[in-house]
Amino acid sequence: MRSDAPSATGAVVIGVDGSPASLEALRTGATIARAFDASLLAITAWQYPVAVAGMMPLAGWSPEADASAILDEAVETVFAGSPPCDLHRAVVAGPAAPELIRRSDSATMIVVGSRGHGGVAGLLLGSVSTAVAQHARCPVLVVHSAADAGARRRSHESAAAPLPLVER
Repeated sequence: MRSDAPSATGAVVIGVDGSPASLEALRTGATIARAFDASLLAITAWQYPVAVAGMMPLAGWSPEADASAILDEAVETVFAGSPPCDLHRAVVAGPAAPELIRRSDSATMIVVGSRGHGGVAGLLLGSVSTAVAQHARCPVLVVHSAADAGARRRSHESAAAPLPLVER
């Protein structure tokens, strides 16, 4: 487990999986952390995939290293090489939702993206954001990506469009 975070006490904790919504969560979390004069803790969780039909993962492949690279790339993308000085990173083994919920005991707030890389694309919330929103013991903010917001806006506009009149 890679971590440069001394603890999550008082931190704004961000769940990061590299998805557009998690990048927006990292941006938003940094803004909130500045407003609360809190540190920022970005967490990426990883798990070994379930073996399918007796197949084992590739030799030399490390999901932990992949998770670490995803977190580093997210920080680079969001902060363009100038991350906040009080940003801490943690790469943890296990499912994301229980880890974020566990950290909610001492966090100021948890910020997660609405949907990550897994699951069904049409869902409003993903499994991690739903679990964290339901079980965290601190305030939770679920952030949508700009692409999600645009798709919802287009959907609402087409639903609200008046039907053409038909004369008989």
